[in-house]
Amino acid sequence: MSLRLALTATDGSARAGTITTARGTFRTPCFMPVGTRGAVKALSGADLETLGFEVVLANTYHLMLRPGAEIVAGMGGIHGFTSWPGHVLTDSGGYQVFSLGPEVDDDGVTFRSTYDGSLHRLTPETAVAVQEQLGADIQMVLDVCPPLPSPPEVLRLAVDRTVAWAHRALRAHRRPEQALFGIVQGGVDPVLRRESAVRTVELGFHGYGIGGLSVGESRQEMLPALAAALAELPPDVPRYLMGVGDPMGMVEAIALGVDLFDCVLPTRLARHGSVLTSVGRLQLRNAAFTGDEGPLDPCCRCHVCLRWSRGYLRHLLQVGEPGVLRLLSWHNLSWTLALIERVRGAIEGADLDRVRREIADVWE
Repeated sequence: MSLRLALTATDGSARAGTITTARGTFRTPCFMPVGTRGAVKALSGADLETLGFEVVLANTYHLMLRPGAEIVAGMGGIHGFTSWPGHVLTDSGGYQVFSLGPEVDDDGVTFRSTYDGSLHRLTPETAVAVQEQLGADIQMVLDVCPPLPSPPEVLRLAVDRTVAWAHRALRAHRRPEQALFGIVQGGVDPVLRRESAVRTVELGFHGYGIGGLSVGESRQEMLPALAAALAELPPDVPRYLMGVGDPMGMVEAIALGVDLFDCVLPTRLARHGSVLTSVGRLQLRNAAFTGDEGPLDPCCRCHVCLRWSRGYLRHLLQVGEPGVLRLLSWHNLSWTLALIERVRGAIEGADLDRVRREIADVWE
C-alpha cells in the first residue's frame, strides 16, 4: 500500500478527509510548508511538529546538488537526514530547472547548477531515481512548466512532453511504498487543462498535481483552468495544487475540490517583515507600529501573539535581530494552519459558503 484517500465530509465540491501512506495518516485539506534544502527557513523540524504540521515539502533540485541524493540516502533518507518523523513530499525539481532556462529536448533537460555552474542532466527516469534515493513518501513526476503567458505552441509542447514523461516515470518507479503523482499542465487554457488531465489520468497515478498555475496569472484566469482540470480527475485520489499558498487562493481552490497545497509565501513574507492576520497582511516595518502594544493578531493564539507586541517585534526587525525571523515565520505558519483548520471545519459543518464569504471580505 502506497497511498489511500478517505473522504470524511464534503460540501459542494469541497472535500475533507485523510490520506494514508506507508508512513501513516494525515488530514486534508493540507498545507505543506516548503523545506527547500531539507529545512523550512528560520524554523526547525521540532518547531513544525509543535505547530502541528503533518507534511513538509522538500526540493529535489537543491538536495540532488547539495549535499547529493547519495549522501541523504546514506543518512537514512530525507526523514533520517532531517530527523523529521512526519510525511515528506518531494517535487521533481522541474520548476527550479525550468526557471534556469535549460536546454530541453524530448528526452529530458540539461542545466547548470546554481551553486557551482556544473552541468547536469535530468530525465523522467533520473527524477524518479533521485526521489527514491531521497526516500520521500510522495514524489512527483518530472514535468514541463512553461512560463505564463506562453504562445499556444509552447503550451501544447509542454502538455505533450509532460504526458510522455509521466509515462516514462511510471515505468521507472520501483519503490511500492512511495506514492507517485502525475502532473497536469496547460497554462490558463481550460481546453488544454482538460486534455492534459484526461491523458494523465489514463496512465493511472496515486494522485495528481496541478502545476504551472500561480505563476503570475490573475485568480480570474487561474480558477477556470483549475476547475477544468479538476473536473477530469478521479474523486478517490488526492488533488494537489502546486505552489499556491495565498489565503483566498487556497480557499477558492478547496471549494473546487483541491486537497493539498504547498507554498513559500508564509515564511517568505515573514522574512520581509510582513505578517498574516485576521484583518489582512500587515507590514511590520511601517512606523505606525512603533510603540504598538497589541499582538500581531488579536484573534491568533500562537505563542508569538500571546507573548510579544507589534512594537517589540518591529524593533527587532529594525535592528536586524535574526531571532525575529523565527518568530514571524512561526506566526505566519500558525496562522496559515489555523486558516486551513477553519476551512476543514466549515466543510465538516456544511458551512463553507459562509466561511468563504467571511475570508473573502478580508482577502479578496
